[in-house]
Amino acid sequence: MTYCLGMLLDAGMVLIADTRTNAGVDNFSCYKKLHCLAEGPDRQIFAASSGSLSVSQSVIALLEEGLPPEGPEEIPRSLSAVTSLFRAAQLVGEAVQIINRKVGAALEAIHINSAISLLLGGRIGDEPPRLFLIYAAGNFIECQPDSPFLQIGETKYGRPILDRSIDMETPLSDAVKIAFLSFDSAMRSNLGVARPLDMVVMPRDPSLPLLTRRIEPDDDYFNEMSLSWAHMLHQATKTIPDPPFMKGYGTTDSSG
Repeated sequence: MTYCLGMLLDAGMVLIADTRTNAGVDNFSCYKKLHCLAEGPDRQIFAASSGSLSVSQSVIALLEEGLPPEGPEEIPRSLSAVTSLFRAAQLVGEAVQIINRKVGAALEAIHINSAISLLLGGRIGDEPPRLFLIYAAGNFIECQPDSPFLQIGETKYGRPILDRSIDMETPLSDAVKIAFLSFDSAMRSNLGVARPLDMVVMPRDPSLPLLTRRIEPDDDYFNEMSLSWAHMLHQATKTIPDPPFMKGYGTTDSSG
């Protein structure tokens, strides 16, 4: 299992993926799941993957080599030539379908789950950053202002703070902090999510640099944030009045 989160805000895009892969309670591994699919003067495209590791790696490899040409063209179709991120999502969805017909079908025949999902984000040309969720069947949806984040993998533990804290006006620095708290919550409740975390931050302003970073298990900021968040939650819980129907069963000591 894994957890990947993408946010699309007025200020730009944030995309984060963990690296935990497990095949049983005593077989955990670390694999990079945030990939740069295309980079050049006119485009920056990234994908975070969740699900079958073999299938997702096959999809990434096919996209790097290029999909079979259509019609009389003999040049493989690649993300270096698409004209918009919507077209990129179509190409990635087609790659998922191709691998599903080959690798996926073989895995399903021996009762191994081959489903994957991807978060695809970036920009092409003069368009602002865009973010898509690509499903196991190759279909996709685009992130919209009403719900400015998308999740795949082990999503439930990290969602509450996003629902309460994220909107389109959230600054990128706050968005990264909230994203880290979302991952911290997921890691606290599920062994299938763990650091290192890989992150890319793409400001809407193209003159600002792209930020990429790996958050290791010994990252000072993340560790201090986790401890502070746990302490503040404990203190906040103590300041909320006790239920009135619990009078006589002991009270919360809110003195500190």
